[in-house]
Amino acid sequence: MHLRADTTLHTTALFVHLASLVLGFGAVLAIDYYGVLWLMGRKTLREVADFTAPLHIPVWAGLGGLLFSGAFLHPDLSSPLTCVKLGLVLVLSLNGVQASALHHRLAAVDGGPVSRSLVIRGAVTASVSQAAWWGAVAIGFLNSQH
Repeated sequence: MHLRADTTLHTTALFVHLASLVLGFGAVLAIDYYGVLWLMGRKTLREVADFTAPLHIPVWAGLGGLLFSGAFLHPDLSSPLTCVKLGLVLVLSLNGVQASALHHRLAAVDGGPVSRSLVIRGAVTASVSQAAWWGAVAIGFLNSQH
């Protein structure tokens, strides 16, 4: 069963898709940037936690908008690239759940020392997030060329 979108619906879905990308990925970039500022000693962990806490909503809203609008953009599910992109979206979702739990753990430190394992977990979380977002964006761009 396939959903066929007319030109107006396709154009609307494309706009929603791009707006959702800006919303979700933009929030992710801001979160990761603040994490780097903390690692460089330019922000306290409390400042980072306070700044990034409300950004989880636009991350999830953006990801949800991408999933919803993407269904109207005629994804070719027989394409290996599309399957990789869907796998990256799954990785993003699972990593996002883990990132939320990590945020709560880091916020609970509340001025105390941060364990090395939490710092490593944060670095891995950010790296996985960046790789998956950029990978999905690159595949989306490549698929749009066909």
